[in-house]
Amino acid sequence: DTAHLHPRSREVRWRIAVDVDNLLCGPRGAAAVFGPQKGATPDDVAVLDHGLAHLAAVVRAVSGVDMLEVPGAGAAGGLPAVLVPLLGAEIVPGSALVADAVGLAGALADADLVLTGEGSFDSQSLGGKVVQAVVENAPASCAVVAVAGRVQLTAAQVQDAGLAGAFSIATGPMVLDELIRDAGMLMEDAAAQVYGVFAAGRG
Repeated sequence: DTAHLHPRSREVRWRIAVDVDNLLCGPRGAAAVFGPQKGATPDDVAVLDHGLAHLAAVVRAVSGVDMLEVPGAGAAGGLPAVLVPLLGAEIVPGSALVADAVGLAGALADADLVLTGEGSFDSQSLGGKVVQAVVENAPASCAVVAVAGRVQLTAAQVQDAGLAGAFSIATGPMVLDELIRDAGMLMEDAAAQVYGVFAAGRG
């Protein structure tokens, strides 16, 4: 029921900044990908996915817009699947939005080496998150290296994503609490090692 939407809600430009491009439902949907991270069991995921599919059907009946195949509709628990059709919102990569706002391309224009990263560098990292924005804004001659708590991509996947390499800050078998506690020191050490290899390669 859209009867109680504010009359001016469609006059405003809405942009939803997301950091994933997951669909609403299915194997890459909000429930399947993010549910287990929040403690959902396989049975829970099935129920949640069914609920999101029902939500999409209701929204489609009201607005005429089908959100099932829209990249990013599965972000934030499926919130874009409602805001896009009902408010005319636009889904935009949050990292690109911030990169434009801070002038990232200009800041990296003369860079030879850039270090970036996140907590876990995995397949989700390549779906509109910060690392991708850094690669897209760095000059072609610049080496972009990801430093993360853990790296779950192969060398081929890392290179296909446009990076020179990706390295974990862990210095051996470490639990999450240790990585968080010593993150500053571990990142400094990893950065120094990356720079050492980079400098040696330049002669």
